[in-house]
Amino acid sequence: MSPTYTADLHTHSSYAYATSPALDFPNIAHWARLKGIDLLASTDFTHPDWFARTRETLTDLGNGLFEYGGVNFILGTEVSCVARVGGRSRRVHILAFAPSFEAVAKVNARLAATGAKLDGDGRPTLTITPRDFTAIMLDADPRCFIIPAHVWTPWFGLFGSKSGFDSLEECFGDMTPHIRAVETGLSSDPAMCWRVPDLDRLSIVSFSDAHSLPKLARELTVFEGEPSYDGLVAALESQDIAYTLEFFPEEGKYHNSGHRKCGVSMDPDGVASNGRACPKCRRPMTLGVTQRVEELAARPTEAFAGNDGMIASVPNGSVDTNRPPFRSLVSLDQALSEAIGVGVNTKRVRTAYTMLVETFGSELSVLLDAPIPHVAAALQPHGPRVAEAVQRIRAGDIHIQPGFDGQYGTVKIWPD
Repeated sequence: MSPTYTADLHTHSSYAYATSPALDFPNIAHWARLKGIDLLASTDFTHPDWFARTRETLTDLGNGLFEYGGVNFILGTEVSCVARVGGRSRRVHILAFAPSFEAVAKVNARLAATGAKLDGDGRPTLTITPRDFTAIMLDADPRCFIIPAHVWTPWFGLFGSKSGFDSLEECFGDMTPHIRAVETGLSSDPAMCWRVPDLDRLSIVSFSDAHSLPKLARELTVFEGEPSYDGLVAALESQDIAYTLEFFPEEGKYHNSGHRKCGVSMDPDGVASNGRACPKCRRPMTLGVTQRVEELAARPTEAFAGNDGMIASVPNGSVDTNRPPFRSLVSLDQALSEAIGVGVNTKRVRTAYTMLVETFGSELSVLLDAPIPHVAAALQPHGPRVAEAVQRIRAGDIHIQPGFDGQYGTVKIWPD
């Protein structure tokens, strides 16, 4: 079996809007070790102050990766491309990665020359198309690569209902062959993406988009091979992915269509029966991820749950749908909160979390690998209840009220 490593390549620093001020390298590295993350994005490399701190803090490993506090980093960022394409205003978020500080400096100089304000938001708004941004990255260094972020999100996803596109070609034009992967986002999972032929040749990856430390690793991709910049690129090109770890997509803020102000939530069958206007106020609903997938899909859902809790694809004739599997998880702090019967952010949950992580090595080890009897014995008097929670999470035996129109879904391990 080839070696694997866990990667969370969509994160942010404290220099991005609406993020925690605690997002600095010492804290990020500490939480990466708690969570079980091997490779992180350095984040927000377009911001001059954060990029200067990045250069001062990270140690170049000589293989396109960098190290701090026992955690490896790749130079990465997220940008928002806002421009008119095909007569419509488009807003698409892109993850971008570079192999060296020199390449990042060239990218930043080129972006500044377009008039982009880089010293404000760590995730800058660029008034250029995704196609032109891709060209800027490749001109700076041919080894740079990009990944369209949370591709189904209504306002900022490549396929989003509000400002997205209907195909990769429509978005990237002649740069389309350089796209190796897309990110699912919290409101979708790989099985939803498998239904869309436009994504057949691409790797389907999942990352956290964390705006605070505890949200790191809420989605992860487990790559095969030795961790290095070129190894990561090769894995994306050949789909050398062991599996991805997902949010339950129903928990995402845009899973269903709906109108939050009126409390209206609909799946695609509901939209087909009732139309796209809110049945209460008659205003247009925000069309969710499930609706957009239904509009662009050319095949039914082809997935099954294995005995190991993984969701696997089903080969379909001439179409190679034998894609890397995935599984969905609930965070350990939420499991502890329900099992103990106190709030997620309480001292009792944090104490129990620390005890379990110290016992089993990381949060991922607790959720995925720790023997259930050992979990029960490690935490008294709540151990048996916590062990039952972990068992239910592994089996997918949970209860979800889907999210819609910017409102997160509600996930419960026990219905009561």
